[in-house]
Amino acid sequence: MSVAQSQPGSDSRWQWENATAGAVAGFATVAATHPLDVVRTRFQVNDGRISNLPTYKNTAQAVLAIARSEGLKGLYSGFLPSVLGSTVSWGLYFFFYGRAKQRYSKNRDEKLSPGLHLASAAEAGALVSLCTNPIWLVKTRLQLQTPLHQNQPYSGLYDALKTILREEGWRALYKGIVPALFLQVSHGAIQFTAYEELRKAIVEYKSKENQRKSGRSDNDLLNSIDYAVLGGSSKVAAIIFTYPFQVVRARLQQRPSTGGVPKYMDSWHVVKETVRFEGFRGFYKGITPSLLKNVPAASITFIVYENVLKLLKLTRRND
Repeated sequence: MSVAQSQPGSDSRWQWENATAGAVAGFATVAATHPLDVVRTRFQVNDGRISNLPTYKNTAQAVLAIARSEGLKGLYSGFLPSVLGSTVSWGLYFFFYGRAKQRYSKNRDEKLSPGLHLASAAEAGALVSLCTNPIWLVKTRLQLQTPLHQNQPYSGLYDALKTILREEGWRALYKGIVPALFLQVSHGAIQFTAYEELRKAIVEYKSKENQRKSGRSDNDLLNSIDYAVLGGSSKVAAIIFTYPFQVVRARLQQRPSTGGVPKYMDSWHVVKETVRFEGFRGFYKGITPSLLKNVPAASITFIVYENVLKLLKLTRRND
């Protein structure tokens, strides 16, 4: 069974297999692509009007500049919350997504419609966003710490959480939750709907092309290259449509100035100021490192996810 199918009679162990496969996939993704995530975050918040962030010309120059001035530590700033957040997010996402599809497919013999896939992905995205926003806020702040930073730097994940709670209160952990919800719901819905529909089309094409025997499972038809293409293609579509939400969220999650005054008050304030000073292009700052990071990352994620899922199912059959 794959992410594309959910049998009405499957037992609860299937959901934990989904979560485990998703968590492993998330960890592999972050480990391979984190420096590009740091670059993307710094591009996103640099509106040209702040003095405590360096200015970068392009992605390659940014990577070299960070490596030269901050070393490997700079390229991997925020790595722990990023690993934690991605692993938890993917694990929860696939778990909630599988549960939603199982619920929607109850008493249905036919495959889920695109609309139900969309609803499943949207539901999973909203739940994941509520669970993980504090982790992403800490990751963003750690990634934005540079030698030019004006505040006493956070020493790590625990220190950041402790300092935020002491200086700003627990509500600060949910800064950016509104664009985060829009981002998670729309991004996941677009990505997974595109993945499911492209997957279905490739399976049908391969079935006809190779004249496979009826009853043979989808997993016998698709290989890692197929999963890489599916994951990358669906990710491109999702990024293009939802990237402005990422920019708004990152700008809201910045650490307040030394006086404790945030640069942006809410999502609408970010939108107005971005349009005023940067125009429409401001909402797509950092999209190049985002694509460079996330397209191969999505391919890695779905390759790992589908293959871990196969391994878990094989192990379960052998028990």
